[in-house]
Amino acid sequence: MSIRNLEYLFSPRSIAVIGATDRPNSVGATVMHNLTQAGFGGPIMPVNPKYDNVAGLPAFRDLSVLSTVPDLAIVCTPPSTVPGLIAQLGHIGTRAAIVLTAGSDTLFTGGVVNMQQAMLDAARPYLLRILGPNCIGLIVPGIGVNASFASATSLPGNIAFVSQSGALTTAVLDWAVSNHIGFSKFISIGNSADVDFGDVLDYLASDSDTRSILLYIESIKFARKFMSAARAAARNKPVIVVKAGRSAAGAIAAASHTGAMAGSDIVFDAAIRRSGMLRVDTTQDLFSAIETLSRAKPLHGDKLIILTNGGGPGVMAADALNLAGETPAVLSDETRRKLNAVLPATWSKANPIDIIGDAPVERYSKALSTLLGDGGSDAILFIHAPTAIVGSEDIALECASLIAASPRNLLGCWLGGQGVSAARHVFNKAGIPTYQTPEEAVQAFLHLLAYRRNQELLLEVPPSQPLDFLVDAPQVKKIVEDALRNRRRLLNEVQAKSVLAAYGIPVVETRVAETVEAAAELAQQMGFPVVLKILSSDISHKSDLGGVVLNLASVQDVRTAAQKMLDRFSQLRPDAQLTGFTVQAMINRPEAHELILGVANDETFGPFILFGHGGTAAQLINDRSVSLPPLNMALAKNLVASTRVFKLLQGYRGRPEADLSGLYLILIKLSQLVIDIPEIVELDINPLLLDEHGAIALDARISIAPSLLQGADRLAIRPYPRELEETFKLEKAKNSTVLLRPILPADSELYQRFLQSLCLEDSRNRFFYTLHRLPNSELARVTQIDYSREMTLVIIGRDKSGTDGILGEIRLVTDPDNRQADMGIAISTEFQRQGLGSKLLAKAIHYCRERGTANIIGTVLSENSRMLSLAKKFGFTLSSHHDGVVDICLDLNSSH
Repeated sequence: MSIRNLEYLFSPRSIAVIGATDRPNSVGATVMHNLTQAGFGGPIMPVNPKYDNVAGLPAFRDLSVLSTVPDLAIVCTPPSTVPGLIAQLGHIGTRAAIVLTAGSDTLFTGGVVNMQQAMLDAARPYLLRILGPNCIGLIVPGIGVNASFASATSLPGNIAFVSQSGALTTAVLDWAVSNHIGFSKFISIGNSADVDFGDVLDYLASDSDTRSILLYIESIKFARKFMSAARAAARNKPVIVVKAGRSAAGAIAAASHTGAMAGSDIVFDAAIRRSGMLRVDTTQDLFSAIETLSRAKPLHGDKLIILTNGGGPGVMAADALNLAGETPAVLSDETRRKLNAVLPATWSKANPIDIIGDAPVERYSKALSTLLGDGGSDAILFIHAPTAIVGSEDIALECASLIAASPRNLLGCWLGGQGVSAARHVFNKAGIPTYQTPEEAVQAFLHLLAYRRNQELLLEVPPSQPLDFLVDAPQVKKIVEDALRNRRRLLNEVQAKSVLAAYGIPVVETRVAETVEAAAELAQQMGFPVVLKILSSDISHKSDLGGVVLNLASVQDVRTAAQKMLDRFSQLRPDAQLTGFTVQAMINRPEAHELILGVANDETFGPFILFGHGGTAAQLINDRSVSLPPLNMALAKNLVASTRVFKLLQGYRGRPEADLSGLYLILIKLSQLVIDIPEIVELDINPLLLDEHGAIALDARISIAPSLLQGADRLAIRPYPRELEETFKLEKAKNSTVLLRPILPADSELYQRFLQSLCLEDSRNRFFYTLHRLPNSELARVTQIDYSREMTLVIIGRDKSGTDGILGEIRLVTDPDNRQADMGIAISTEFQRQGLGSKLLAKAIHYCRERGTANIIGTVLSENSRMLSLAKKFGFTLSSHHDGVVDICLDLNSSH
């Protein structure tokens, strides 16, 4: 739904407890005890006709006699009562409820509607928001709200924890209390019938009390809503996820290798990476990761240097790093020279850097100073094992000041117990991430590394239309429509290759023969050797049934192979309708790699792209990675680099590097195919041969189905809407062509220059105060937008310096319900009175109307006569405020 009325859930001023009781060990009694003991400052109203008082507070027999309308109601009554109570609460003006009750499948109205749906139907007319049902509840320590039946309360803090599992919620809460970890919000969403992860993430993203967000996820209902909210939240603060079911996820039932090789968990993992969040394996890792991310400095690369006073711990750290697929940084000659000058001759001369167990404080400080100044590394792992020669606390005190003054990341590891506790305290007090074992410290570095890489993926915004290649989408649509008209759900090999060829993907020439003799004749025309395959829309994996024969060298070989195929398939697949055979030239590229590229559909996140090691053993080797479309070159490279075969593709032992750029482009073309042709359910290219000369698809299969969705609507991530781009000429410079388009992450420098181009008056009119420069974090928020929920349109043209710049902008921020878009508009001072404001506003109105937004609103300074005049021109209604501002509103449902 949205964040509407969630303030009543997370920041209530009054609370009613329906089903409150003094009966020991009951939910109603536990909730009342938790509420009254948490220190809530507003009225708490127990509701139960059987009691005059509950937990020492006056009880109310029903909702009609409450002393005040509660902002929040907690419902802990039987399932049959819930829908009626929700209707009553909505009627009296309550706008949020926590339904602790289980039994959401209990049927109502003659066994047609269950409790959960009846509850939602009752809440809808009043926009009453519901947390649950079947949840533990909610804790907001900062305002003394413990609206839960958990056995423990929470300490105040700045971490928000959101969980689908009630049992895990209580366990984590108990663990956190014992480890002195506090929370800003502690939320159990249960069945998430209404308030779900997307809603909560939207709220927490702008919650000033929350600095980081932890999620325990079992399932996601609405992928695009979740991804949009997650990407918005991850731009503002760290979001860390643990998901149940990593190993239990089964393969997707599919006719393709792609579907069989990709279970739902690997697709979920791809979604988390693209959203800029960090996924960890365990709940313990959640808190370890948040400790790391909250204390660490920005990481810019993957080069780790290990500094230790013992060889063994250093090797353990290096092993942990290597097992995770990373390698320690290689020391430069300059760094070695500097270390030689401050370390004894017996130091390790390599990374890990062993400064020897007898190291005094000065040796630590000199070595650390050298490494902190080393531009060839991105982070340092400092490992110390206690000795009797020098105190650990003295070392910590000396090093902490050096670390604090450096922009470089340092992770501390103090091995031991009581003997290093004071040193750990020094590092902790200095804000240095500190761990007890080398493996934990390396895992922390890996979390930092994964988070940085995911944040980079978050910035990638591929377009909805191709930029660097041409496609023949109408030809593909015709092939698909013809097949569906004939009730075929699997394209034959020739049709599948025609689809690929229409998108510029190289395919081997393939011709069709209906009979054995026709196949032999075609083979002779094409030249030997050839490949013969059975042709049938009913058979997906031909090679599994002996339907592919390679290296046929003569007409007789073709005849013999073709007849054997017919005999074999009449026995093994008598139900299959055989169209004939395909004949293609035998491609002999001995240095080529066999790869698999594919498309399949995930039940939650929609289409995904798969890449991996191909051939007949693709499923056994199981070397694959997936990514959500849309793709660009950076995302395609990331997809390929996530596999083991990538190292082979880079060349080895004299074997040249394969055409990786060509491979990335093919993946982008597949991504575009998914966007353009929503009827494609699954697609396999296996094998795709790739060597230094390029790629060629030897076999392909595509399954199709009718689709109610169009274009990018199937995708979990909305692509850059290239269809909004428009060129036009400036009114006062007829030969000057400018481009109107959505803003891009790469526009950050242009936007900064645009702000500087505004005079004081124009800056104040746009922002209500003078603004000529944004900090990098705010600049990223403005340019790295989610096109599913906001839009900034800019006009790009030559500015006064003669370089491309932003001449004007209009920003639209739409509420999650798509009821209204809040507008802000500015034109570069130099380019005013050339119709740019009218052009931007007209485009914005058309855009909002197309996506069904109800209203465009804005706030304008009363002295901003030009903006007020523009608003009147486009039919906005104006209403003045006493504080010098005018509210403007355009009703898109009534205006024309």
